[in-house]
Amino acid sequence: MRVHQNVHTGERPYRCDVCDKTFVSKWYLNVHHRVHTGERPYRCDVCDKTFASKSKLKVHQHVHTGEHPYCCDVCNKTFTTTNSLQDHQRVHTGERPYVCDVCKKTFISSSDLKVHQRVHTRERPYRCDVCHKTFNKKGILRVHHRLHSGERPCRCDGCNKTFSHKYYLKKHLSCCNQHP
Repeated sequence: MRVHQNVHTGERPYRCDVCDKTFVSKWYLNVHHRVHTGERPYRCDVCDKTFASKSKLKVHQHVHTGEHPYCCDVCNKTFTTTNSLQDHQRVHTGERPYVCDVCKKTFISSSDLKVHQRVHTRERPYRCDVCHKTFNKKGILRVHHRLHSGERPCRCDGCNKTFSHKYYLKKHLSCCNQHP
């Protein structure tokens, strides 16, 4: 009960000795330590991907089931987590509670703010294992990998030409004579 009160009081008495991040309970601190140790004891029985916490595994399993149990009551868009739903709802309310302390730009989610801050820090934590080029976003690295793999997942329905990114498909569609 005392630990639960920390949620309401904002008290975070447990501090990580590696990065100084604080937590409301020892349990959360112990789970967080896995970020530093690389320990990922929870394994998906479908694809063998591993996770640091049982809750992250449970969310991941929605990828295989297709389940999106949380629904926006404004537009009916569905989500795999309550956090994703809460972030999305800010699109409708206009709330942008996360503020960059460097340029004052605002964001609907803490993760969007974290990615943005890399503009100022020039951090590029994602590295291509083929050519070693670095990127500030995981999605950009994923698209970059297509240069090496030859993957072209975006297809024009009119002429069947394929593209590595939807941006190039959209450009093509503006001039494709066979597009429906």
